[in-house]
Amino acid sequence: MAREFSRVGVVGLGTMGAGIAEVFARSGLEVVAVEQDDEALRRGRAHLGNSTARAVQRGKLSAAEERALFGRISFGTDLAELKDVELVVEAVPERLELKREVFARLDTLCPPETILASNTSSLSITQISVATRRPGKVVGMHFFNPAPVMKLVEVVRSVVTEPEVVDDVEALVQRLGKSDVTVGDKAGFIANFLLFGYLNQAVAMFEQRFANREDIDAAMKLGCGLPMGPLRLLDLIGLDTAYEIIETMYRQTRDHRHAPAPFLKQMVTAGLLGRKTGRGFYSYREAGSPELVPDPQTPTNGSRAEGARPVRTVGVVGAGTMAAGIVEVLARAGYEVTFVARSPDKVAKAEAVIDRSMEKAVQRGKVTEADRDAARARITGSISLDDLSTHDLVIEAIAEELAVKQALFANLDEICKPGAVLASTTSSLPVIDLAAATHRPGDVLGLHFFNPVPQMQLVEVVRTVHTAADVLATGHAVSTALGKRAVDCADRAGFVVNALLFPYLNDAVKMLEGNYSTADDIDTAMRLGCGYPMGPFELLDVVGLDVSLAIETTLFREFREPGLAPAPLLEHLVTAGHLGRKADRGFRDYRTVR
Repeated sequence: MAREFSRVGVVGLGTMGAGIAEVFARSGLEVVAVEQDDEALRRGRAHLGNSTARAVQRGKLSAAEERALFGRISFGTDLAELKDVELVVEAVPERLELKREVFARLDTLCPPETILASNTSSLSITQISVATRRPGKVVGMHFFNPAPVMKLVEVVRSVVTEPEVVDDVEALVQRLGKSDVTVGDKAGFIANFLLFGYLNQAVAMFEQRFANREDIDAAMKLGCGLPMGPLRLLDLIGLDTAYEIIETMYRQTRDHRHAPAPFLKQMVTAGLLGRKTGRGFYSYREAGSPELVPDPQTPTNGSRAEGARPVRTVGVVGAGTMAAGIVEVLARAGYEVTFVARSPDKVAKAEAVIDRSMEKAVQRGKVTEADRDAARARITGSISLDDLSTHDLVIEAIAEELAVKQALFANLDEICKPGAVLASTTSSLPVIDLAAATHRPGDVLGLHFFNPVPQMQLVEVVRTVHTAADVLATGHAVSTALGKRAVDCADRAGFVVNALLFPYLNDAVKMLEGNYSTADDIDTAMRLGCGYPMGPFELLDVVGLDVSLAIETTLFREFREPGLAPAPLLEHLVTAGHLGRKADRGFRDYRTVR
């Protein structure tokens, strides 16, 4: 049976430590909060007071509950005040030697049965524990910021942590109203290992000028539903903190992808640490302010669509889900649209999909019946590519097979009028390979829509080395006319979203493959710890494991980075036909979930 804690300690009252003390006190525990000196203690009290005051203002805490909370916390500047607590959580700065020094002193002061926990986000619990004579009683309790709000706690066990200690801490986390995931002692644990690998790749993408900061952030927010883009998130976390975490991960994994991007080190050296200094990837009103202010990198509104070719009629080749969605949004935006399918039956099925989608939009009040009828009248189905000969823009939305797409672009080159723009919706194939199949490579670009097209607000506008300036402008102009946010990126495997998303998903599979944690715990960590709308395995099963494997293979072939090689487990599941929800089995079994 798990221990019932009544008196706990917190060492360090920065933002995290103060939040942890608040969480304990809210749950009825007596808390001894210790800082290094009176000034640090004053700041810690202020952190705690500001947090509880906000909770009172929002109705999350009554004034009486706030007073009672503070009545359960005693403050001091001497570690000796922790001599009779049952558990101590250390929340001092992320420096290994400092933490080891704190743990060594706690070991001499606290009773032998006291559990010593670290809130470290990436440092080794094992290395911390050996500074004591009780390594079996040392464990990680990694809260997430802000601790009173975030529901996740990672419980980190070393190879010598006693099972009873893990059980006791897991029970305490549940008592606090949090969800726990228990993991081994690996740099970054679950959430930070997956998150900071992704953040580091976003910095590298920015450093290589593959896309600008606004487009990288918009792509990941709108394309993946993330609460914040990677570069804005790095500014919030602090670039120095991020650098230390990524450097710790690299020292343990020796994976080149986890080596801190050189640009990140340069920013830290220059003192551009993000919000806390007023400048990072973005510029802020003042140090500590969340308000962005324009700087020399801020893009000029509307400039990308200047010089666009006129587009009144649009052709779409394809009749699948993506093609039907593209046809719908084009017609609703006022374009005359002809879509081409392989047979009259496929034309009829696509029209039925479009009709159902537009009827749903009417029922939800997003369009009027008159607007729906007008949009529907602008749509024509066909089985002949020749019917696209007079259109201003033709968008290919067929199967993700390079040879098939190349043959189509060769046909469109012969059929379409001079000056027509030819676009592909490919999610990862090189657009230049399609352009090379024509005699007009300057007229070809990528327009990567996201599914479901009527709901998703993002379009990646992909430029090849041949794409003409007015063709690129046309892609931006049409995307804007559709009410989408267009992001501009170079023709590189995965573009922005998939180039950042799928390595993260692959890392999650490797984590599972290595028996580091379970799929459920990894999903929980990313949803509750990072605010992701889906965990990686939920998302993989929705996307389709075969689709995911194809994208990861494309990324690996282009970049030749060993860390991007698809996880063998993913390959084995695809070979077995476990493709995700569409096959009723993937990382989870959906056969009984109906």
